[in-house]
Amino acid sequence: MHAFDILGDPVRRRILELLADGQLPAGSIAATIGAEFGISQPAVSQHLRVLRDNGFATVTVDGTRRLYAVDTAPLREIDQWLDRYRKFWTNRLDALDTELRRGRRARATPLEETHD
Repeated sequence: MHAFDILGDPVRRRILELLADGQLPAGSIAATIGAEFGISQPAVSQHLRVLRDNGFATVTVDGTRRLYAVDTAPLREIDQWLDRYRKFWTNRLDALDTELRRGRRARATPLEETHD
């Protein structure tokens, strides 16, 4: 499966968002995702399996719990792939930053009073 196929699913993206803050038990992930997306625990488990099997998540067994965490290697690969396209939005963001700074300077400069 291609990385963008995996990340194209909103449930899997949300799982990665949850895991970005740190390791979580499968039950906690299933409860959050189930509440947000209205899907069953087995469906969440399938999404976790896809993430794990494709290298986006790791699992550690702790007694009866399975703790999931983000594996950043595939995300770095995506970042490298996107690097060739960054120029398309970086220049625009730089231009926006320039305009915002101009606006701030204009507001910070006191208006000269005219006297008749």
